[in-house]
Amino acid sequence: MQRTFEILFFFFFITLITGCGADSSWPLAEKQNEEIPEKKNSILNRVISITGKNSHDDVIPEFPSRTPLKQNISGFREALSTTEINMIEHGLVDIQQLDSTIVVDLKYSTTDNFLGMDVYEGMQRAYLQPDVAEMLVRSQQYLKRIKPGYSLIVFDAARPRSVQQKMWDIVDAPFAEKIKFLSNPANGSIHNFAAAVDVSILNEEGDLLDMGTGFDYMGELAYPRLEQEMLEQGRLQPFQIENRQLLRRVMRHGGFWGIQTEWWHFNACTRAEARERYNIIE
Repeated sequence: MQRTFEILFFFFFITLITGCGADSSWPLAEKQNEEIPEKKNSILNRVISITGKNSHDDVIPEFPSRTPLKQNISGFREALSTTEINMIEHGLVDIQQLDSTIVVDLKYSTTDNFLGMDVYEGMQRAYLQPDVAEMLVRSQQYLKRIKPGYSLIVFDAARPRSVQQKMWDIVDAPFAEKIKFLSNPANGSIHNFAAAVDVSILNEEGDLLDMGTGFDYMGELAYPRLEQEMLEQGRLQPFQIENRQLLRRVMRHGGFWGIQTEWWHFNACTRAEARERYNIIE
């Protein structure tokens, strides 16, 4: 009797494993098959959003791709101006992709400039060489540390040489005067290599610091080298020079240096170095 019971129990146990056991576990297997790939996809998509690499063609990223625009441009080419496409195809980066706190107000995308015309086809993003953009981010971070609430504002960054030529042709001044404000397009401006930037500073209220002149002012009042003389003549006030000095301090922290005739202009390298490192943007 005991032997019979043991045999019956053995067959009942085998049935549970091979029959009912498999059937009862199937809903769990289905649930796992539904949930695990979904969780896996979520993780994979986060990796894709950072690296831009996707080993599974059927996975759709859940987050905006960080793939360089140069690689993704075909998907939204119609939405970009030819100027911006040119920037991207040269491998330049949108500075606000690196630091969204930097304010951008491209003056040459408006009529609020010495040309009185939009020469950037309404472009709203400022582009620089990747390493130069990182320098600008360092300057912004430093400004935020020493003056919380303040921010850099970018008036111009990368500039095609074709635009440089247009500026050169419009400015009606003797050659010796013209080169104080504009680089000869035959030589190429450092802007044309995406290694220069025109900037100022906004205070906590979002107002421009008073630098004594506006951006693009063509005159001695904008010359950093004549600030002491302008101060003595009463044409500049001490606080205006202090504001310029703050800007220069912040930009030097990032690795930039200014020029003698424009308080707003800063270079990341010399023209010779730019020619060696980068391609000119035509």
